[in-house]
Amino acid sequence: MGLLAVLLMAQVFPVRESTGVILPMLITGDMVAVWVFHAHARARIILRLLPPSALGVLCGWWLMPRIPGANFGKLIGVVSLIMIALVILQKFVPAVLARVERKRFSWPLGWTAGVTTMLANAAGPITTAYLLACRLPKMEFVGTGAWLFFVVNVFKVPFSASLGLITPPSLLLNLAAAPLIVLGVFSGRALLGKIHQSAFEWLMILLSAMGAVRLLFL
Repeated sequence: MGLLAVLLMAQVFPVRESTGVILPMLITGDMVAVWVFHAHARARIILRLLPPSALGVLCGWWLMPRIPGANFGKLIGVVSLIMIALVILQKFVPAVLARVERKRFSWPLGWTAGVTTMLANAAGPITTAYLLACRLPKMEFVGTGAWLFFVVNVFKVPFSASLGLITPPSLLLNLAAAPLIVLGVFSGRALLGKIHQSAFEWLMILLSAMGAVRLLFL
């Protein structure tokens, strides 16, 4: 659901600038999510994805000043829709992607997630695709994703700051939003406990698809 927050922020700020404004907000949510869901994380999957994600962040940092801001949304939207299509294909034709969670897939997917999260904080659909392919129960899905995004987002901070995307005024906005972010995490935790596994997976697919389509028109 974080992708929806990214999209809303992109309606208020230019896409490029919005990535720096929302990054500390995402980290705040990640910190609370890690605290709430840390016991459910799969360390093996996190360690598998971190190296290619870090490399992707570096590539995204190099690319960001070289890509016109108007193309950001379209680029990430197309990539996200491709990944969502793979997830849906797996659910209906599981034999096609039965081994997508293997180590060799972690590098291209992790790298793509790193690039997209650096460019537009939009790696949610790609990470969702991989974690769903790993067939994680919903608690492990959230716990693993929380740790992964926390580490990657913290890693992104100096690169975003070097591009002038994190500024004193944006940090003041982040500080004002912090209490609501914490409230949102605990509200999400209460909701997660009431959602059936299959319904949870389809909800992630639907929200990611909506976000990806919206990115095409930013």
